[in-house]
Amino acid sequence: MRAVVYEKFQGPLRIQKVPDPSPNENGVVLKVGATGLCRSDWHGWMGHDPDIVLPHVPGHELAGTIAAIGKNVKNFKIGDRVTVPFVCGCGSCEMCTSGNHQVCHQQSQPGFTHWGSFAEYVALDYADTNLVKLPEEISDITAATLGCRFITSFRAVVAQGKVAPDQYVAVHGCGGVGLSAIMIAKAYGAKVIAIDINEDTLSLATELGAMATVNASNSQDVVSQVRELTQGGAHVSLDALGSATTCFNSIANLRKRGKHIQVGLMTGNHQHPKIPMDRVIADELELIGSHGMQAHKYPEMLEMIRTGKLQPHKLVERRISLEESLGALADMDKFKNKGILVINSF
Repeated sequence: MRAVVYEKFQGPLRIQKVPDPSPNENGVVLKVGATGLCRSDWHGWMGHDPDIVLPHVPGHELAGTIAAIGKNVKNFKIGDRVTVPFVCGCGSCEMCTSGNHQVCHQQSQPGFTHWGSFAEYVALDYADTNLVKLPEEISDITAATLGCRFITSFRAVVAQGKVAPDQYVAVHGCGGVGLSAIMIAKAYGAKVIAIDINEDTLSLATELGAMATVNASNSQDVVSQVRELTQGGAHVSLDALGSATTCFNSIANLRKRGKHIQVGLMTGNHQHPKIPMDRVIADELELIGSHGMQAHKYPEMLEMIRTGKLQPHKLVERRISLEESLGALADMDKFKNKGILVINSF
């Protein structure tokens, strides 16, 4: 099969011919229909993930059709069109048996723990635990936006943030995760403030439901501006980027008893940011992590997409080829795109 391969971190990205994968007894192989290009893929290529073994094929947001199946798989068959969360559970550890596959002790992640979906085919383990059948109304392109950014945002807003109608929600960083969070929070009746450094991105945030925007590149005090717009502070605030600055601002712009949801990955020098712990204590703030979403939690989200209450296809900026992904992946840190890029030509 054809696949994007890198043989050293931050090294050349090339399309190579590599062997087709085979399913294990509990897994499947998918023919990839579409796969999203995510900043997490860039983090992997940079060497920020200790699970990656070189040479490596990236890609973790995907949809496709089952092409081969292991002997122990019961709930799926060849020809089924499916997607999968980027965190795949083992189905049997303490976390999985409690329903929390997103923090499985033995989790696997396509594009990180094993070769991913920037390829014609991808192998996935523990199929009965992790695969999600796609409704006919949801295309592979739309489904490819879900597996990391959209599901992470959905769980962050709905399950972790418990966002309610008329609450103020601040979203710091309006990449794929942030724009998804804006759309989802708006669908649940919240009043959303979008914070970013790019005016084009903030314009898209407004189109997707933000009631107000803050350009952090020319704001003298982001926290004060958000607190003014939210009449005293956000009820829920998300750091959707993952930097020391956005994390601090997200916590500091909360009202009393507000919730900060950390969604953006904290890597390198950002892993241990400053926290306004005095305010956390005095105002009884909650600091909550959010890491993907379990396959068994997809139905509510898929139904909202099927009926048009959520429209993740609006987040797709461009469809690209496997060849075009080489430059696009290397440039992810330049924030050239205001929406999601999806590979659908292999």
